[in-house]
Amino acid sequence: MVLARDDIHDPDLNRISITVGEVRTSPDLRVATAFVMPLGGKNRKEAIAALNRNKSELRRVIGKAVALKYSPELRFEIDETFDQMDSTRRLFSREDVRRDLEKDQD
Repeated sequence: MVLARDDIHDPDLNRISITVGEVRTSPDLRVATAFVMPLGGKNRKEAIAALNRNKSELRRVIGKAVALKYSPELRFEIDETFDQMDSTRRLFSREDVRRDLEKDQD
């Protein structure tokens, strides 16, 4: 929500539409790793750099919104699941795979 509302005042970050696919936290909730993907999968390095540049402000805004004793340290990684989904779709669209799947249903 923070990224969607443009709460961060960085024009480079605000011009990139970023999807947060998942956030994983450490057991003590002190570290949160956000798996992100810019719209269309382009400018990945630019998106990660912009997020890292603004991580202290993001941490502050998130800390206000979430009732935790500590605001977690933020880390950002590219969400590879989008690429894996495309690969899986291509695999299932192959004629030999579809034929094998239909054979297994019989």
